[in-house]
Amino acid sequence: MQGSITKWTRQQKRRFRRRAAKIRDAHHRRRYDIVLHAAEGRACRRIAAMLHCSLSTVSRTLKRYAEGGEAGLVDRREENGHPKVTETYVSVLIVVVAHSPQDCDDRRTTWTLELLVDCLKDITGIAISTTTMSRLLKSLGIRRGRPRPIVECPWPKARRTRRIRQIRRLIETLPPDEAAVWEDEVDLDLNPKIGPDYMLPGQQKLVLTPGKNVKRYIAGALDAKTNRITHVVGETKRSTLFIALLKKLSKTYAAARRIHVILDNYSIHSSRQTRAFVEGLDGRIVLHFLPPYCPNDNRIERSLWREVHANITRNHRCETIDELVREVCSELAARNRKAAAARRKTA
Repeated sequence: MQGSITKWTRQQKRRFRRRAAKIRDAHHRRRYDIVLHAAEGRACRRIAAMLHCSLSTVSRTLKRYAEGGEAGLVDRREENGHPKVTETYVSVLIVVVAHSPQDCDDRRTTWTLELLVDCLKDITGIAISTTTMSRLLKSLGIRRGRPRPIVECPWPKARRTRRIRQIRRLIETLPPDEAAVWEDEVDLDLNPKIGPDYMLPGQQKLVLTPGKNVKRYIAGALDAKTNRITHVVGETKRSTLFIALLKKLSKTYAAARRIHVILDNYSIHSSRQTRAFVEGLDGRIVLHFLPPYCPNDNRIERSLWREVHANITRNHRCETIDELVREVCSELAARNRKAAAARRKTA
């Protein structure tokens, strides 16, 4: 179907559109769309704006169609020879990105496209452009993100694994008249934590901060079976805050013969005041300490507080700390309602 596309009949356009609908490659399909828009009498600039491509792409596509018909719309990259990006190249790239530039004898601490290209060239002898590297990273799902700081657990790996297995076995074999909860504290700051958000092109959202920070603390317990949340709020992060949570747990689980509390090694959990209170309960509350510096092994830290920060405390607009506390408490109450609805549905 060559000739002047502006003189196509309706039937010719329909046949061309049907062939275009069978094409799966996005770039190949866009070239067909360019020809179809031109057949409708639209100007090149308007076509470029409608298809979000450059004016040169539209002009080049129409020229290729005028010279070779539909054969001119076919991808010509197979004529470039053997592709440079091989499976070996991709495998080396994945290994390199998993490490730091300093592992490759470079002084930088973070990767750039240019540095990846140069590093891979030194290793594989293959040179590609930064544009090709960008497309390759996107196809592999490799993204720029924030590293997570951690402190290495001082325990041997075998001991750490053994403790985690013991806690999991405790939850799996929990008797009906006992309860198990994951416990942890979270800090609430009036000065908002700054986190990523969608923004319009060329604009940056502003987050107003009060300047002088005010803090509150929430001690929470997440039921290992039902996901019910029990929490208390305090102005200080001391043993009294943790003891207040234990008292509330005793009332909340009044029918339970024993309450197992899984928690980290923060000092208020093992202070003299805390030990005296727990001993006075005659074994009704049992504390199970996680390995040190292992926040990912604490379910409440991983699944609750992380979401609270993402949904409430980051970029917040609360003018007072009491307003922020109310927002967080409302979030916890909503989660309790959702957990209760899920239990009713499965009952």
